[in-house]
Amino acid sequence: MSHASTLSLNTNPASRLLWRWVAILYFLSGLTSLAYEVLWARMLSLQFGVSIFGVVLTIAAFMIGLGLGSLAGVRWVRMISKPLAWFALLETAIAFYSLLLPSLVQAMGGWMSGVATRMTLVQWYLLQGGEALCLLVLPAFAMGLSFALVLKVVERTPLSLGKLYGLNTVGGAAGALFPLWSLSALGWTNSVRTVALIGLSIGVAGLTLSYIYRASQSGNVPSKIQQTRPPLSALFVYAGIGAGSIMLEVCWIRLYGMVLLRTEYVLGVILAVFLLGIAFGSMLLPRVHKQWLTMILPLATGAGVLASLWLLPAVSAWVEQNQFRSFLGATWTQALILGLFTFPVTLSLGAWLPLLAGRLAGTEASGVWLYGANCLGGATGAIIACLLLIPSLGSAGTVAIAGLAIASLGMFWVNSRRVWLAIPIMMMVAWHLRSMPPVHVLLPKIEVNSRDLFLYEDAIAMTHVIQQQDGQRVLLSDLQRMDASSDPSAVEIQMDQARLALLLHPAPHSVLFLGLGTGISMAGSVPFPDLQRSAVELSRGAIIAARTWFAPVNRNIMDQAQTRRDDARHYLITSKNKYDVIIGDLFHPDLAGMGALLSVQQFQRARDHLNADGVFVQWLALNQFDIQSLKVVLRSFRQVFPDAQLFMDGMHLAMVGPHRRFLGAGALLANLRRMTAQEQSQATGGEGAWTWLGRYWGPIPETAGPVQDEWVPYIEFSLPRARYDGSVNLPALLGWMLEHRPDVDTAGKILAVGKNDREKFGRAYFATELTMRAWIASIQGEPAKAGKLIWLAYQANRQDRWIADALADNMLESLPEATQHGLSEREALQKILKVSPNFVGALRAFWHMELAAGNSREAERYRSRLLAVSPFDAEARTIR
Repeated sequence: MSHASTLSLNTNPASRLLWRWVAILYFLSGLTSLAYEVLWARMLSLQFGVSIFGVVLTIAAFMIGLGLGSLAGVRWVRMISKPLAWFALLETAIAFYSLLLPSLVQAMGGWMSGVATRMTLVQWYLLQGGEALCLLVLPAFAMGLSFALVLKVVERTPLSLGKLYGLNTVGGAAGALFPLWSLSALGWTNSVRTVALIGLSIGVAGLTLSYIYRASQSGNVPSKIQQTRPPLSALFVYAGIGAGSIMLEVCWIRLYGMVLLRTEYVLGVILAVFLLGIAFGSMLLPRVHKQWLTMILPLATGAGVLASLWLLPAVSAWVEQNQFRSFLGATWTQALILGLFTFPVTLSLGAWLPLLAGRLAGTEASGVWLYGANCLGGATGAIIACLLLIPSLGSAGTVAIAGLAIASLGMFWVNSRRVWLAIPIMMMVAWHLRSMPPVHVLLPKIEVNSRDLFLYEDAIAMTHVIQQQDGQRVLLSDLQRMDASSDPSAVEIQMDQARLALLLHPAPHSVLFLGLGTGISMAGSVPFPDLQRSAVELSRGAIIAARTWFAPVNRNIMDQAQTRRDDARHYLITSKNKYDVIIGDLFHPDLAGMGALLSVQQFQRARDHLNADGVFVQWLALNQFDIQSLKVVLRSFRQVFPDAQLFMDGMHLAMVGPHRRFLGAGALLANLRRMTAQEQSQATGGEGAWTWLGRYWGPIPETAGPVQDEWVPYIEFSLPRARYDGSVNLPALLGWMLEHRPDVDTAGKILAVGKNDREKFGRAYFATELTMRAWIASIQGEPAKAGKLIWLAYQANRQDRWIADALADNMLESLPEATQHGLSEREALQKILKVSPNFVGALRAFWHMELAAGNSREAERYRSRLLAVSPFDAEARTIR
């Protein structure tokens, strides 16, 4: 029998050089495969508007294609005489297909947007799944087929199944990390082109090697991969292990993604750690005694999974309390911690394939069959986890179920019955760990002594409502993203988001809120007459929380609004409705998937849904930005809204985009003239028209530089680095804002302030600037300077709530000094309430004073006033 069909292990130096080159090419093939997967997952997330579904659908489609391709390869490889050449051609075809894929998605996207208007959200998700399968199964099929071809190429060489699989997986880990650099440096399109160029290089190199060593690829001898398939029982069991492993991957991305960096970097880092463990397991563990290893693998996997749940609170608390000096240091440190907790599981998962293939007849043949079954099981696991287990059991419960399933299925190859005794023990431990730990355990520093009131989890988000020690309620989405609070000052901040936007339209009759949160911001629209309110919110948990847990502070606004559960991007793509005002809610732009909401494309979608005199207002929290990232967002907004303007409200910046032209003070004053005096006071939050006009910050200047584009993202990659590297400097950013604010005369002309109103406008405008300078001084540790500036600001405009509350804070802190200067405590408190009538600290102090004096009626009056301002105040709700 001739051995020319495969690379011989004999003394032929050319063959030894060839299989080493093949190993390098298959390593690079793994790199391109995972890079494609991450890039295509982002593409589908943008297309679908739902980040988690983009990831899960990409994983499922990939696993289906890989599984079907490898199983087809078992049969087809016997008919292929030049497997290396075919491998090279497949890599080339995948590269060309990846270059065509964006155009295919764009072509299908237009058709899908048309039919989506007639579909429910569930039907839309099903259509997305069909599109993902149609687009991604074909290239993944080619990748799976390559596995069988490469195994045939390296038969009878030192490249065992475990080594080859491990090398490919190490390449996959590198490929998972590659987009984290390329997306910010090159953009999505150029990232795909770069990966495709690597794929084309693999193809050219493979064809070259096939030509040079063609004598080593004669097809005269049957390949060992032509063996019959393993028993169906073994295939189904290993498919179940594949399902469990992908369930773990999906849920670990959710759980550890919440407590670690929580950015676009998380997916790549977790995938890389997961794949490295599998790679090392496949290359190293099968060298030990196989019988012992077969017994220990299921035990190690089950125990490791449960340990990852048990250690989650410790990891979260450690991350919360540690200060990292650099983004790179934070990334590598947290990746190392994650690896230490998950490596026992991933090492075991990696060792199973070569170990089981070696136990069955024909290592290579069995390996291909098992790999195909495992991939198909993984696709099933991804879908089951997303659609069934996470919504019903939560991520923690799904991890526990997956660990038990893998451990139990792994026992299929264990002969000792005593080992099975470990399963009941694992089940008892899993039952204890099945629920998500309380927030105060996960975040012991910032949420100490809090109490969980509500938890809702699905594949979109994990939503908590917690009650803090003072009784105030906080909405958390994905654990560390604070959306809103019931604290009185926070309530006013949220209501202001609606107030400003609606005031800037001369007569708004319809408003759309992109993001609901607690519903408090929408409550700011209540005073505006004849107004139709609509809201789009993706998180079902947030909708439930707004309707129930925050109803006392959002004025039961849910009964007066139409709320649609949908993604903001998807809704704007598919809806034909137009509005007078559209309001973009606050969010953390550095979180995974959020940067697209500040993109040129998203701003254009909002503009397309405005009526003729419509206004779009997008709010930004300035403490989340560095100067360069803020410039990118401002530049992106101005590209869509050439007459864009800026307003400030506290530490929040409002980008105001008129559909046609900015109407200035005339629109606001005309709007208020439609209302009664009481309605005017409520519509402005008691601050008056000129306070709001005094918060004007000028037009967005035209500048050169990058913009935030969905296909060329910037801020989601720059902000995490800036946050850890110290570039997010609030005093510096506020100083930059002051430098670019127009003078009062220029601002008055832009706003078209009448001659008789210039003094009122000037005082409010000046007061706003003094307030910002006071905040800068306070942050920089100059309380005396800050106090003087706040006093001057109050003299300029006593209606500004921010100024009044800041002055009241200073007065309350200096209460002992006031009594030393001849004022009684009662007189000092009365002065505070004169400055800020609803100041919680003064109301509480009066309540305590009257209780101590035995004046129960007066005490009850102040307690009632306190509850009216702060309905959830823990002390005030306690009956004395």
